Amino acid sequence: MKEVFLALVAGLIVGMLFKFLKLPLPAPPVFSAVVGVFGVYFGGVVLDWIMKLIQH
Repeated sequence: MKEVFLALVAGLIVGMLFKFLKLPLPAPPVFSAVVGVFGVYFGGVVLDWIMKLIQH
């Protein structure tokens, strides 16, 4: 949980810095792109879970 909080804080700081410097945000501008990134990560987690079930 600590890593998630630190990642959120780091992301907030980077987002504010980019906005302050009037640069484009280094992140997908559309919520569906963020959901897609989560889907890729979650797919990997699910496959690991399935592989552990198969091996036991």
